Amino acid sequence: MIDNKNECRMGDDAAIGWYNDRMSRMNSQVGAVGPTETRSSAEGKVLETVHRYWGFETLRPQQAEAIDAALAGRDSLVVLPTGGGKSLCYQVPPAISGETDIVISPLISLMKDQVDGLGEVGYPAAALYSGLDDEQRGKIEQGLVRGEYRLLFVAPERAVTPWFLNIAKRLNVRRFAIDEAHCISHWGHDFRPEYRQMAKLREQFPQASLHAFTATATPRVRDDVARQLNLRDPAVVVGSFDRPNLVYRVIPQVDVSEQTVEIVRRHRNEAVIVYCITRKDSEKVAAVLNANGIQAAAYHAGLDPAVRHQVQDMFAAEQLNVVVATVAFGMGIDRSNVRCVLHTGMPKSIEHYQQESGRAGRDGLEAECVLLYSFADVMRWDSLIHKSAANAENPGEVIEAQAYLLKQLQRICSSPICRHRALTEYFGQTYERENCGACDVCLADVEGMEDGTINAQKILSCVARTEERFGVGHIVDVLTGADTEMIRKCGHDELSTYALLKAAPKKQVQSMVYQLVDQGLLERTAGDRPILKLNDAAWQVLRGEREVKLVKPKETGPSKSQVDTDAWERVDRGLFERLREWRRDLARERGVPAYVVLDDVSLRSLARVRPTRLESLQQVRGMGEKRMVDFGGSLIELICGYCTEQKLTTDVLNHPQNSGGADGGREQNSKYIKPKTASAAKSEAFELFRKGWSVDDVKHKINRARSTTFGYLAEFIVEEKPARIDPWVSDEVYRQVAAAAETQEERRLTPLFERLDGRVPYDVIRLVLAHLEAGAE
Repeated sequence: MIDNKNECRMGDDAAIGWYNDRMSRMNSQVGAVGPTETRSSAEGKVLETVHRYWGFETLRPQQAEAIDAALAGRDSLVVLPTGGGKSLCYQVPPAISGETDIVISPLISLMKDQVDGLGEVGYPAAALYSGLDDEQRGKIEQGLVRGEYRLLFVAPERAVTPWFLNIAKRLNVRRFAIDEAHCISHWGHDFRPEYRQMAKLREQFPQASLHAFTATATPRVRDDVARQLNLRDPAVVVGSFDRPNLVYRVIPQVDVSEQTVEIVRRHRNEAVIVYCITRKDSEKVAAVLNANGIQAAAYHAGLDPAVRHQVQDMFAAEQLNVVVATVAFGMGIDRSNVRCVLHTGMPKSIEHYQQESGRAGRDGLEAECVLLYSFADVMRWDSLIHKSAANAENPGEVIEAQAYLLKQLQRICSSPICRHRALTEYFGQTYERENCGACDVCLADVEGMEDGTINAQKILSCVARTEERFGVGHIVDVLTGADTEMIRKCGHDELSTYALLKAAPKKQVQSMVYQLVDQGLLERTAGDRPILKLNDAAWQVLRGEREVKLVKPKETGPSKSQVDTDAWERVDRGLFERLREWRRDLARERGVPAYVVLDDVSLRSLARVRPTRLESLQQVRGMGEKRMVDFGGSLIELICGYCTEQKLTTDVLNHPQNSGGADGGREQNSKYIKPKTASAAKSEAFELFRKGWSVDDVKHKINRARSTTFGYLAEFIVEEKPARIDPWVSDEVYRQVAAAAETQEERRLTPLFERLDGRVPYDVIRLVLAHLEAGAE
């Protein structure tokens, strides 16, 4: 139960005072939260910056590589999947160097969201775009001259104007980050001619480094981007394309409206993006959802701009959870807690699918990605590709490139192979797992139809008896026993194949026909009025020489993945929802998107740990300095009130899994083991250090932050006075620190860190000083 009633009533003023005092004491000791392990000479400052603004204690390996390249002034090409943290790679370097870097970003909405998000953590950034008035633009320009901003966002068109190039030269810009860099390549999925002008930056700023960032790029696209930008010996950083938190499902398209309603209902009160191929489709599906009691809005380029902005803003503010859109929606949306992306039709490339489905689960939590597949969509895209290429300068080249991309996604959709494996290998990486446990194939969500071969023979026989003169619609009408003028006129109601499949829904029969076309067992002619033709493979089926497998969605619904099961472990759902309401209200007051305040990962951590002390709150992911000051007290007050009301334990820093499950572990449902007190944790740490355990192993064992564990180790060294500390500090590093310490009258950490050129982390210096103070030789 709650131990300290007075602390539970601590408000924002007390939080500010406590935190400022704590940070003052920390800075006097080590300058900031110390780094974890050496990766470059600047890592101490990198991790200090990351913790101060974002509340993170570690970096992913690819992020560290990209940041190191930028700080070293080396060009880079960084490919990190959506949610992989690529923004941090260009946000950290200027915060350390104290310079102003330029970020090329394609959408105004994306720039505004990033600037808003950075402002919430106290990071100085601005954006120049067409919607600003003279006063706003003048204020930003003055701030740039005074060096107030670390990042400036601009669109690619503006970045190469003489006016802006002059500003950049006055600022002596040393780094340019080009986001969505795949737009530079003809072989990319979203080629934009204006991006080709980015090569001018190399001409105008030969001393500056260029950094290309994208979430989706094959080796071919990466080579093209590097060539177009004239990158000089770039550091090529490519993260894993696999998104293990996403559950991929490719389901046969049967009844789009019915399937869409069923899938969206699985995600009640959660963010869902439904993608459609055409504007008409998006409006139709949105109407179906609303008619079934699900609030949804359509979004496409044909809507009035004010309507589009309203839908986008409502979605970002969590006032609207379901948007039905064409591909025009999403690129400018940074909402991190989208729990489902549904494609009612197949996209036109794997890159498009990777980017659009990647908008789910950007926060690293579980999300579902469903694609309703039909070969009819392949034919629709093929027609659209040829029409859109008619006005291109090189139509043949455009058709070849886009037809290739379309074929690759069709192959994945129509093959029973692990979706995680297929997507990862397409982007040139290997996938080690035999069974991902997070896709329709590995979860066996699609089942074979009974009598698949017999049904195929009925369909093929109908095509033969109608003399191979009709399209899909008419064949389906004949097989289902429809009473149409065409059937009566042709006498097809007299055929032996008439109504052979009348017991099956019409849309299911249509799905079976397209599956046969997809498997090459039927040919479909080109043109505006395509007809079905038999081929050699079809005759083999009719003669009984070849079996056919037709599939349908599993009638029992999708299987539960381990990703879904693990996602809510020990999280109190009620507290999570209470925190969501608090976030939504605060975001409305501040005029920013809800996810900018705190993401779902942080909210779930709060609902799992249930901190009621500021020391506990600081350990929650995402609680950087400014957030602690801004609303640390408010969060503690909310959590205390809820836990008192629900009779829940608090400050669960080391809590075992219990039978409470989704209830968050209420006392009446399970036995609780109280978290270790600080003294108990320190005693256990001392015992493990006596055995020579590493800092990381002890950290995991006692469930404390790495900086806290280093503190325990420093105390251990002072009290126990071990002869050597080589289990934690190498002899070479020890000698370097000891030699530097001899030259100083006062052995203070920050001067020593600077004297060692940042090569040795603060925590390691602290250990050596502790050993020297303990009287070591």
